[in-house]
Amino acid sequence: MPELPEVETVRRGLEQKLNNFIIKKVEVCRDSTVAFPLNKEEFIKGLLNSLIYKWDRRGKYLIAQLKEVQNENAQYLEANSKNNGFLVVHLRMTGYFKFIENSSHPCKHTRIRFFDKNNNELRYIDVRSFGQMWWINKDLSLNKIIKGLGSLGPEPFSKDFDANYLKKVISKRTKSIKAILLDQTIVAGIGNIYADESLYSAGISPFREARTIKKNELIKLKESIVTVLKKSIGSGGTTFSDFRDLDGENGNFGLQTNVYRRTGKECHKCGNLIEKQKITGRSTHWCPKCQK
Repeated sequence: MPELPEVETVRRGLEQKLNNFIIKKVEVCRDSTVAFPLNKEEFIKGLLNSLIYKWDRRGKYLIAQLKEVQNENAQYLEANSKNNGFLVVHLRMTGYFKFIENSSHPCKHTRIRFFDKNNNELRYIDVRSFGQMWWINKDLSLNKIIKGLGSLGPEPFSKDFDANYLKKVISKRTKSIKAILLDQTIVAGIGNIYADESLYSAGISPFREARTIKKNELIKLKESIVTVLKKSIGSGGTTFSDFRDLDGENGNFGLQTNVYRRTGKECHKCGNLIEKQKITGRSTHWCPKCQK
């Protein structure tokens, strides 16, 4: 599943590609991709004549702020447009966007298509079809409509995410620290790959009970999470997921992993062999010597 770095890479790509992209036509190829409104016709109608003028990210959610265009010939579209709510996207396992100039025939995994007046297309493709989209009217609350969005913990790059916060939320938890990092209500956006890599960087065993981790270790863990995520964003994500950017390319962070999917290979630090075991149903990779 795309994690925070992959979703952030997509957000930046969408922001760069979709300059003054006004939705003139929407084609829903798979009804189940539309999570809200339940009526796909209402989803389509709500998005028509909307300027996608800003993309945000919250955890693994992409959030497009929309403006209802009144006059396309106006010099400043944003200033001459009314708020038209939000288009929210969760890519799930295999979802990705592709920007296509002069639209062509879609592949069989195309789920939703957005067109502008010049027939440029923003195409949403999803092989396993777990991804979802919401059009949220300006009068409705995103957090109330999308429960997962409303329950997210702080962003790893925010001032609210620090060692004091971590100490507070894990002080009585007997769960493993790996399970804690995967809990989106505790910290938003971290998945299996970056949890493994962050714990390795911090020298903490993924099996440790969260409550046993000391303050100085939590300071190092927080720093490791931020460093690993920033490094991956700069590399465009990881090759180990089905993630693709707007040009159809996958990331290259996979070339730089220290433990993830390196089972049986030598640790870069100590030469010990990397091991793998499942924690809460997720494959976990670690170095038994470097991580205590």
